[in-house]
Amino acid sequence: MNSRLCRWLAILALCSASWAHAAGTAAPFDLTGPSLEVTVTRGGATLPIAQAPHLATGDKLWIKADFPETQSEHYLLILAFLRGPTNPPPKNWFFKCEAWKKACQQKGLTVTVPEGAQQALIFLAPEDGGDFKTLSNAVRGRPGAFVRATQELNQATLDRSRLERYLASIRHLNAANPAVLKDTTPLLARSLGIKADEKCLDRLPQLQAPCLMQGQETLILNDGHSVSIVESLTTGPASDLVMAASHTPQANYGYYSPYLSSLFDLGRLFDSFRVANYQYIPALATALGTKLTLTLNTPPSFQNPKSVLVAALPAVEQALPPPLHAVSPKDIYCARRDSLVLPVEGAPLVFATEYAHNTVLRVAGKDGETIDLPATADATQGGFVVDTSPLATASLSERFKGSLHGYWGFDKFDGPGFQLVNTHSQSWSPSSLDDGSLIIGRANTIHLQAGSVACIDRIMVKDPSGKELRVDWSPVKANEVEINLPLQQAEPGAVTLLVSQFGSSEPHPVELRAYPEAGRFESFAIHAGESHGVLKGSRLSDVASLSLKGLDFVPTPSATDTKSDALRMEVVRPVEPESTTADAAPEQPAPSLQQGDTVKAKVKLRDGRSYTVNVTVAAPRPSVELVGKSVQLSTRSNESNIQLASEDQLPQDAQLIFSVKAKSPAIFSREANIEVASKDEGFATTLSLANRGITLVDSKVAVVTFDPAKAFGFSAFGPLKYRIVNQGVAGDWQSLVTLVRLPVLQALQCPAVAEQACKLTGSNLFLVDSVSSDSEFKKAIAVPAGFPGRALPVPRPGKSGLYVRLRDDPSVINVAALTAEELPPPPGTEPAPAPAAPTPAPVDQAAATAPAAIAF
Repeated sequence: MNSRLCRWLAILALCSASWAHAAGTAAPFDLTGPSLEVTVTRGGATLPIAQAPHLATGDKLWIKADFPETQSEHYLLILAFLRGPTNPPPKNWFFKCEAWKKACQQKGLTVTVPEGAQQALIFLAPEDGGDFKTLSNAVRGRPGAFVRATQELNQATLDRSRLERYLASIRHLNAANPAVLKDTTPLLARSLGIKADEKCLDRLPQLQAPCLMQGQETLILNDGHSVSIVESLTTGPASDLVMAASHTPQANYGYYSPYLSSLFDLGRLFDSFRVANYQYIPALATALGTKLTLTLNTPPSFQNPKSVLVAALPAVEQALPPPLHAVSPKDIYCARRDSLVLPVEGAPLVFATEYAHNTVLRVAGKDGETIDLPATADATQGGFVVDTSPLATASLSERFKGSLHGYWGFDKFDGPGFQLVNTHSQSWSPSSLDDGSLIIGRANTIHLQAGSVACIDRIMVKDPSGKELRVDWSPVKANEVEINLPLQQAEPGAVTLLVSQFGSSEPHPVELRAYPEAGRFESFAIHAGESHGVLKGSRLSDVASLSLKGLDFVPTPSATDTKSDALRMEVVRPVEPESTTADAAPEQPAPSLQQGDTVKAKVKLRDGRSYTVNVTVAAPRPSVELVGKSVQLSTRSNESNIQLASEDQLPQDAQLIFSVKAKSPAIFSREANIEVASKDEGFATTLSLANRGITLVDSKVAVVTFDPAKAFGFSAFGPLKYRIVNQGVAGDWQSLVTLVRLPVLQALQCPAVAEQACKLTGSNLFLVDSVSSDSEFKKAIAVPAGFPGRALPVPRPGKSGLYVRLRDDPSVINVAALTAEELPPPPGTEPAPAPAAPTPAPVDQAAATAPAAIAF
């Protein structure tokens, strides 16, 4: 057997080129021949031939030739039954009707399928005295050849029906709207088992249809169902040869289809039938209703050898129902759609022929009532189109099942089942991956979720201006839909999605909000054990708070630089109940974190949006506790004649000595340094053991000596801060003192007349902010900024002396350590009327008195 098969394959290889040439040059089946009217009756039911995929013993066939009235050549209509390749049929299985005679023209030919018959052939032979006997003898003499011819004719007819439906659909779609070919052709090809060239769909719409119809005979793919319908006898090496030919690459069209294989075999078979008087030519029978139209590829001859037309009827065999199955069995479909499409595949003949008829989708109502919905196979939509109008008044469950049922010829068949949903009120909300916020200035994609999205008809969006737009959407899951929102020109504000469902009169609103583009949030850095950290990113001025480990962080009051890419945030201090005892303020809580922890924080913006940000936990920073401090005044400080009222004020030419206690780590290392800096860190210095700025009392306490004049010069002023730096890791800044520059007050002279102003003389008086005779500064004199003089008019001091506010620290009220010297009136003169004392200027006025106005 193996050697025999090898010889067949070798012959096939040698002949493949010649077959390809023959296929390319053979005349196509494009000659319209005569037509017949055929019906099949079984058990009292009559079907047109187009709805009969097979015959059965006892069926009544009615056949009538439909020739035009002008037909001049007389044809003999012959119906013959066969019973296999090795069993010649009896003579009484041949039936004739003289088509030119009135009786045949009116009544046609009625024949009952005999028992044991397996195939049926129709012959149209030109009138000749011995035509009937000659033809019956030919069939009975070579029954196997005619059995094979029946099989090939049926196969070619079924394949051609798929091809014709495909080409007709392409032409129709191209004429109506070429743009839909790209989406419709894959559905059409899947339904009909056609090999469509996907490259054609990449061309311009006007060029797609011609490309899709090239190489027509090679477009048809093998269909197991149609093959099983016609293949009842042929097996073994011969059938292997046919299948081998159908899968052999030829020309530029890929693979031969079964249709081409049938044409090859028909050509060889009918050539072998040729005799002196007759030649047999194949006719493909296209069924439409009761009409059977014959299509030829060879012009008939009415001279010897005359042409006998041979057409096949469906085989006599058991019913083979269509192997339909759902394309996506898990998909859910909406029963309220006006035109419901149920995608199916697996049986191209359902779409290409009328064999499947009276098809319905059967569903059950809520009360158990069975409802049949008409269903029509539509290859361009890739499935059955169901008329759901009967459901308008039906009572249905929210979810139910339906299944296809119909007739395959005379026999019932059951198709696949489908999951259906009814339109009902349901809540719609953004998916967990979306927070419902939209960004203006760009296209947005959002996912909505509900119990089912199968019944969505359309989705509209109403932007903040109230304008409604239709949006593109597509289901991504049974309960989720993806929506593309065009918000390129939208303004910030409320956005409403209007979801309309089939069978529902009112759309369901879904409220969303459109925001401006948010900043980026890179990270939140915090040291273990601390209650503050730094958020890095952009547009940090929009940040309202940050949540981490159950604690809320807010921007520190000093974080006012909105253009910075770093924002310092600290834990909100808990509100303590009022206490009558003077307890110290409670310590700020810190999140429970360890170095290297991988956690996330939630950043909340002022407009309500929230974003997650990665948290970086660094090692605990070193820290110290201030134990005490003292100020060593210089001689010049004592000569300033100003008694400083706060121990937190440090004269610039004084020396600060302060002691600190180690907290973390618990002891000082030899590498520990203390940094002192101004508030803006424009001035900074490092004190260490090496430069004798630090003296260790023991391993836990250190004394620090700081000389501001040497470290910062004479232009530094304002609050100072300090921190410990241990092995390159800096601790947190802590407040230390306020650095002040002192003027030198030399004398205070007051006239004898009490109403006249006194005169304060000294140097560097521009360092004075204001002077008053009372501690509440109700009668204050403001000193202009940059005052260059050496004398100031001041109010007459009270019993407690004169009060002074320094420009470097105007929050503290200091006392001038000067005794007023009363000036006597000039000798020999009468005391002149005392001039009125100058009106005290408010302390907070920036330019109360110009420098030139202060004079004596």
